[in-house]
Amino acid sequence: MAELPTHTIVFEILTRLPAKDVGRSKSVCKQWYALLSTQDFVKIHCSRSVVSSNQRVLLIDDLTCSVRPIISNNNDYGPNSTVTFPFNHQNNDVSILSHLNGLLCVCLNHTYELLLWNPTTTAFKRLSTPDSHGFYINNLDAIGLYVDADDDYKVLHIKRRSGVLGVYVYSREVDSWRNIPFITRQEYLSPHFNWSAGTFCGGTLYFTVCECWIGGTNVVICFDVNSEQFKEISFPPVPSNGMVQGVLVNVKNVLHMFASTGMFEMTIDLWTLQGDYWIKVLSCPPIPPISLSLWCDITHYVTNGNWFVMTKLGKLFTIEMDMKPFECFYPVSWFRGFKGAVFVQTIVSPSI
Repeated sequence: MAELPTHTIVFEILTRLPAKDVGRSKSVCKQWYALLSTQDFVKIHCSRSVVSSNQRVLLIDDLTCSVRPIISNNNDYGPNSTVTFPFNHQNNDVSILSHLNGLLCVCLNHTYELLLWNPTTTAFKRLSTPDSHGFYINNLDAIGLYVDADDDYKVLHIKRRSGVLGVYVYSREVDSWRNIPFITRQEYLSPHFNWSAGTFCGGTLYFTVCECWIGGTNVVICFDVNSEQFKEISFPPVPSNGMVQGVLVNVKNVLHMFASTGMFEMTIDLWTLQGDYWIKVLSCPPIPPISLSLWCDITHYVTNGNWFVMTKLGKLFTIEMDMKPFECFYPVSWFRGFKGAVFVQTIVSPSI
């Protein structure tokens, strides 16, 4: 059998290294530095890094920022590593808006500035500009982070300002913002509608758009990242006689939604999107009344079939998919006052 060229063997080995080891390997020699800095290497390394064992939890409170591994066999966090923000901030006033392939899109709450940040390499890029692009207002704006067919990482920013809508796309490749048209119903621009962060799946960004009262309108807005066209699809057919919330999550490039509905007792159904239609996968029995602070985001999928769920304050829950009763929800850890997100450790850069 013919021997593989040395360059090919080195490339194959290095693309399987942990992200931090790749960073250290750049100092070996000029040839390795050049190889490890190519976009082809970064792309292949990233594709091999998106595994559950390489995912980490980033937790932020008023004093510290830490990264912890997830120990999936006992549903807990591993030892923490302290992270120092590489950008100016005030009392850790950093909100995590979106994440993809190791990049986090974050907002500095005291200045409203948007940034792209890789907490593994510590590299970051400010997205705000003197002409008022790249500034985020909580409860009015929506953010989605995605990568297009040309492997260009982009940020979609939907801005609502006094009934005026602006939709803008930031391109990492050209390092600039541009305006694109929003083609769907104008009433969704009202502050009565709550927009989720975008979930990237199969070349499309998905947003849940829910009216903020019982019996209100609930839809899913889809943004094709290559044609840059918007369209609307229906919400799963859940009862509308109570509070309704949909949480989107990408599992192996298939879009799922946890749809919760009810008032004094909530039910949760798991749905999957096939074409433009939702198929029910799992139903949970009614949930006893719980505090509103518990409502949370589905942030992590474990290969053993379980889901991790993280609240806005950092409380972690699991959903065991092979269990039907409500006991499948249970607290694992409690970090009072934390904000967090689950991300994959990669070497993807926030800038070119």
